[in-house]
Amino acid sequence: MASASKIKPLFDYLLVEPMQKDTTLPSGIVIPDTAKEKPLEGRVISVGSGKRDDSGNRIPMEIKAGDVVMFKKWGGTDIKLDGKDMLLIKEEDILAIVEG
Repeated sequence: MASASKIKPLFDYLLVEPMQKDTTLPSGIVIPDTAKEKPLEGRVISVGSGKRDDSGNRIPMEIKAGDVVMFKKWGGTDIKLDGKDMLLIKEEDILAIVEG
C-alpha cells in the first residue's frame, strides 16, 4: 500500500486528510461512527501542479500543503493510505481556506 508521503496528485487535485469532529456531545453522549456526518474540513497533505488553460499555460494552485480547508460535503474521492481515510479533491471543490 502506498503511503501519503509518496502520493503526488496530478493537475488540480489535492490530497486532503479529513479532520474528525469531536464524537462526544457536551452531555456526555457518544456519537457512533454510523451516525457521524462526513467531515467538511481537512488538512492538505500535497497538491498537484495545477491545470492548464486553453493556451496551455499552467494555472498555479492557490492552496498549498499544510493549509486547512473547507470542502464540499460530497466532493472528492475517498481513499485509504497508511490506514487513514484520505480524499483526493479537485481544487474547484474547495470552498475556503481556514486561517489561524
